[in-house]
Amino acid sequence: MPDTDRVLTLPNALSVLRLLGVPLFLWLILRGDDGWALVTLALSGITDYLDGKIARHFHLVSRVGQLLDPIADRLYIVSTLLGMAWRDIIPWWIVWVLLLRELFMAGLLLALKRVGQIGIPVHFVGKGATLNLLYAFPVILLGQVPGTVGAWALPIGWAFAWWGIVLYWVAAALYAVQAAPLLRQTRRAA
Repeated sequence: MPDTDRVLTLPNALSVLRLLGVPLFLWLILRGDDGWALVTLALSGITDYLDGKIARHFHLVSRVGQLLDPIADRLYIVSTLLGMAWRDIIPWWIVWVLLLRELFMAGLLLALKRVGQIGIPVHFVGKGATLNLLYAFPVILLGQVPGTVGAWALPIGWAFAWWGIVLYWVAAALYAVQAAPLLRQTRRAA
């Protein structure tokens, strides 16, 4: 439940800043400027953490912030996937597996909306999956650095990626299980 209906708040400004960083990140990764791309991703992660922390602590949680934050998360994940696949850092099938999950969830949310249900509660597995993916791809990118840092970062990044991918689909299944009774109940009432 939002604490405020104000739009001009520090947490919302941080979310907008994160959104503005998406095209910058994509431009940097596509031109092969991995160092600055990593800095942009790190700043995105820091502002993501800060906007939520500030919003909760100072009672500045708003509907706008609740919309901007997940949009920024998804845009960073998608732009990171596309940029890294374009550069052959990750295989394209990973992009398709994660995008299919997003399409599945979009369909589920549309079905729920048709029966008057707006969304379903976020599950900790879904949060864990997103967190793993938000860590995985920057660490895989860091793994492209030659030498010891890259040698250590690459397997760690792939471990986060595999956990994130599996948890992403487990979370989708859990959301479908949560949605099923709501969809059945509405169908029976009709």
